[in-house]
Amino acid sequence: MRYLVWILRLVVFVVVLMFALKNTGPVDVNFFADHVITGVPLIVVMLTVFVLGVVLGLLIAAPSIMRRRRESARLKREIARLQEARTRPELSADTVAPETVAPLAPL
Repeated sequence: MRYLVWILRLVVFVVVLMFALKNTGPVDVNFFADHVITGVPLIVVMLTVFVLGVVLGLLIAAPSIMRRRRESARLKREIARLQEARTRPELSADTVAPETVAPLAPL
């Protein structure tokens, strides 16, 4: 399986390299206020736009990623606390009668 992944990576790299080598022609880049940069290789423009897209995507996804990490850390702490309480019999829930925690109300 490991070899298959490396072969797939090599194929993708070769295809992207061939695409880059075929797109080296100069292009004009037009900005606002009639600002023009002439003679920029097309692959540089495409790489710049790709990097900007990745950075923007990571910035948009960062709050969600951080929220998931905090929740995962909180749940791990809770699991550790519950496992510790399970190993110590004096803190076990079996030693406390349910009526002392929440008295039963008559129906």
